[in-house]
Amino acid sequence: MYHNKVLAMVLAGGQGKRLLPLTKDRAKPAVPFGGRYRIIDFVLNNFVNSGFHKIKVLTQYKSDSLNKHISRGWNLCSSIDQYVDLVPAQMRTDGNWYKGTADAIYQNINQITDEDFEHVCVFGGDHIYKMDIRQMLTYHCEKQADLTISAIAIPIELASEYGIIEVDNNWRLQNFIEKPTTTPKHIPGDPTMCLASMGNYIFKPEKLVEELKKDAQNEASSHDFGKNIIPEMLKNGSKVYVYNFSSNTYQGMSPAERGYWRDVGTVDSYWQANMDLLAYAPELDLYSKHWPLRTYNYNFPPAKFIWDEDERVGLAKNSLVSEGCIISGGMISGCVLSPKVRINSYSSVCDSILMENVTIGRHSQINRAIIDKNVDIPPYTEIGFNKEEDLKRGFYVSQGGITVVPKGAIIK
Repeated sequence: MYHNKVLAMVLAGGQGKRLLPLTKDRAKPAVPFGGRYRIIDFVLNNFVNSGFHKIKVLTQYKSDSLNKHISRGWNLCSSIDQYVDLVPAQMRTDGNWYKGTADAIYQNINQITDEDFEHVCVFGGDHIYKMDIRQMLTYHCEKQADLTISAIAIPIELASEYGIIEVDNNWRLQNFIEKPTTTPKHIPGDPTMCLASMGNYIFKPEKLVEELKKDAQNEASSHDFGKNIIPEMLKNGSKVYVYNFSSNTYQGMSPAERGYWRDVGTVDSYWQANMDLLAYAPELDLYSKHWPLRTYNYNFPPAKFIWDEDERVGLAKNSLVSEGCIISGGMISGCVLSPKVRINSYSSVCDSILMENVTIGRHSQINRAIIDKNVDIPPYTEIGFNKEEDLKRGFYVSQGGITVVPKGAIIK
């Protein structure tokens, strides 16, 4: 199994409508996460840490910040044929934007056929998790599969929220149901759990090309892997197996991290995934020396906390504070701060996410909020306490009660 015979294609062109307003000006994979990362960094680190260095990132909607982030922060060694290449929608086939996940790969089918690859990985670019992809590839080869799908075990009562996979006792695919309305088949040996698709696939290249060409000729198709390609492969007898993500391990993994995967597709799930990072023993550890998380490195000074005789007391409790931040008095508790955030005296920020270049004015009170980049909060401002008032000011309030202040908002 040679890693240079594996092509990784990362789907990063989704609009992320459910994550508005955070995706108003950026693609979902470009949304900041964990202070200094972008969502797409996690899948890219998974491939690089697994030893796969031929990566194509397929972009489409609002890709400017994503393009800048990858071009600045993901420079692999081209002299030994390593790359993270950006592949914008080129409309090579019929002049249309990508009509679905399968069509995105079909429109870039030359990326597969131009080299002699033995395996093609097609992964989503908008989930938070760690994964040693070598183990999934080994499983794929052992099964001699045409396609292997990674899946995660979820409580069976949550099945209606996911694409659900049903398998036999040998973990060969038997059925794929998109958001079922009835109770699906449970995991072999565990009646309380079922399998949800993670949207990560490993294909035999020749089989992938064959299926994509057939699907492209079907005008009734949605040109989607979950809705069309996988059901068709199941129907025509292709060897489709399912890889149980819960079995995946990596060096230095803590017990709490096993099986951690989050679809941060809504404001509430995005906020909660950030809050997960603050636990004493987090389910996603950013500090593992065995599984480094790379990203673009800012040339900002260290974070600074000011505590002086003028009763200016800068405190942070249970929080992540990125470089370039100044806690110039005030207190943050349960917060995630991106670079260049400033917290001024006598202010209080609790259970919130503050993105790059946010300033919190004196005596302001912020609670359960996400404040996007380049926002100045005036002194004596309250956000997150009166949801109706937040809505009147043009902020977004999620179903779970998280207030989102849009990027560059002007607050009077």
